[in-house]
Amino acid sequence: QVQLVESGGGLVQPGGSLRLSCAASGSIFSFNAMGWYRQAPGKERELVATITRAGSTGYADSVKGRFTISRDNAKNTVYLQMSSLKPEDTAVYYCNTVPIIVEVWGRGTLVTVSS
Repeated sequence: QVQLVESGGGLVQPGGSLRLSCAASGSIFSFNAMGWYRQAPGKERELVATITRAGSTGYADSVKGRFTISRDNAKNTVYLQMSSLKPEDTAVYYCNTVPIIVEVWGRGTLVTVSS
């Protein structure tokens, strides 16, 4: 059974930081690249950060230099450290494999950047 549980979102002022966590079931986490996706109101879901099982990372241009993705393979957990947050980062953030293998999504965690 695939399970993805995201946490760590909240309300933060522009320029602030947050750290998101995603606990994934072993079956989906162990052998796959993982990523953080986000969906802003009225927009399609987009991939913002990727990490391979070996630790290689990639980022969307919109977050490069501000977000850092990491993973703990022993804990089946992937993280997203977000800094210098902007109002346009406001979205529900999800984790999943990259590419998507199973169309099963967690509830996501809401990040709101506002003063």
